[in-house]
Amino acid sequence: MDLSQPVEENYANPKTCFFHVFFKASALAFYMLSTLFADSFVIIFVVTVVLAALDFWVVKNVSGRILVGLRWWNEIEEQGESIWRFECLDHESLARINQKDSSLFWWTLYLNAVVWAIFGIFSMVRLEVDYLLVVGVCFSLAIANIIGFTKCRKDARNKIQAFASRTIASSFSSTLQSAFSLV
Repeated sequence: MDLSQPVEENYANPKTCFFHVFFKASALAFYMLSTLFADSFVIIFVVTVVLAALDFWVVKNVSGRILVGLRWWNEIEEQGESIWRFECLDHESLARINQKDSSLFWWTLYLNAVVWAIFGIFSMVRLEVDYLLVVGVCFSLAIANIIGFTKCRKDARNKIQAFASRTIASSFSSTLQSAFSLV
């Protein structure tokens, strides 16, 4: 084995990566090419939004958990208060996350929202209010995932930092105790 050549890391979860990109691409492609497939705005609206909703669900519940070890959801309590819940893998499992998988996840998550925003600008310039509605729904779903996963990543970092601080403090404390017990 030639050690002078860098080892190229492959995707650890190629099927998950495929579906993570597939639903985004299918919603965007159908929207762009929809006038070739359908003359009815209702069909274009329904199919595009269903594809975007499938993307939202797959990202939120499957690819986010597998590719970056994060999961989020929002609960409404009986008092009507909205509470964000975050899940992340433990510190050791997060350290084993494949960088290629993670990069694909984050890049496509943000790129998807950017493309929907560009479609929204084109719809506004052309004064196509009905298509702006389609774009608005798809953009909202993309932004919801961005916000959820960004908050989840920050929460995971805070938990890791707190765990590291507790571990360091406890080892320092036990070192001090053992040092003074010898005296």
